[in-house]
Amino acid sequence: MSGKILVLPGDGIGPEIVAEALKILEALREEPGPGFEIERAAIGGEAIDAHGVPLPGETLERARACDAILLGAVGGPRWDGIERSIRPERGLLALRSGLGVFANFRPAIAWPQLAGASTLKPDVVRGLDVLIVRELTGGIYFGQPRGIRERDDGRREGFNTLVYSEEEIERVCVVAFDAARRRAGRVCSVDKANVLEASELWREVATRVAARYDDVEVRHMYVDNAAMQLVRAPKQFDVIVTSNMFGDILSDLASMLTGSIGMLPSASLDVSGKGLYEPIHGAAPDISGQGVANPLATILSAAMMLRYSLDAPALADRIETAVGRVLDDGLRTPDIESPGTTVVGTAEMGDAVVAALRPHTGHNH
Repeated sequence: MSGKILVLPGDGIGPEIVAEALKILEALREEPGPGFEIERAAIGGEAIDAHGVPLPGETLERARACDAILLGAVGGPRWDGIERSIRPERGLLALRSGLGVFANFRPAIAWPQLAGASTLKPDVVRGLDVLIVRELTGGIYFGQPRGIRERDDGRREGFNTLVYSEEEIERVCVVAFDAARRRAGRVCSVDKANVLEASELWREVATRVAARYDDVEVRHMYVDNAAMQLVRAPKQFDVIVTSNMFGDILSDLASMLTGSIGMLPSASLDVSGKGLYEPIHGAAPDISGQGVANPLATILSAAMMLRYSLDAPALADRIETAVGRVLDDGLRTPDIESPGTTVVGTAEMGDAVVAALRPHTGHNH
């Protein structure tokens, strides 16, 4: 396996959690076999402080030239007072659009060791492993025309346009069906085809794509029912593919089934499978610099990067297995602690995963 990885530590707890993911990647890089190059660049508040903009041109150029990008987090109260157009979050949006990453992967995995952390009953979530594939660059968030206007009677109304082209729907469905082939082979396409014409087209195109995948089972579900089913019986799902707004809502709902946002990675992929990988929890400025942040979502994002962009699924499996071993050993950062577990800091958790990666090392059971 070879490739070039661009690391963007960012703001808040970003540098702390990314440092732990890098320990894992460095440990794998020391092993025989083709390696990968790692570069670093600035984004978000860090880039504003150094360059006056949240996404310097050089960062975007380097991101386009590499095979995968691992991102920490952006933003924090320090930059809240600056002009909206150059806030740290704008750097992340500009990076996504500059890279054309249209398919957002949000896995919701309930680690058996943390089943008690979910607000749902443990037997409902134990063994949960759902992948939500959200269309990320189209739909109602980007559709034109949009705005707020005054009517003839002097009252105001807000309006947005939900637009999807056949190409946009087809490419995200292809990504979802390809992902299902690597998993349990089931896709649920979520829409609102009984009410929305854009969803009617979505269902038509999803059905057409499904016909090319006779090894993948497909079904269609309205979004309101899908939300209900995710809470009622989430393990019925394997891959869910849906539009930008529905995916935004359903992926947040699914993240809470697992009990901790500190465990959840994500990936955003372009047409060639190049990706931007990041934990979903944000910069958490309130705990920044304290060494208590949970690095596991970032470590698991690195595993997704190896699986989807660097064609190294065996290494991805090893990282995920190592994380499971560390949880088996009872090690927890403060966000996932429970009675009978051992609370550790960010760096100790990273070190424990590195130790669990190495074959034949004794770790404490």
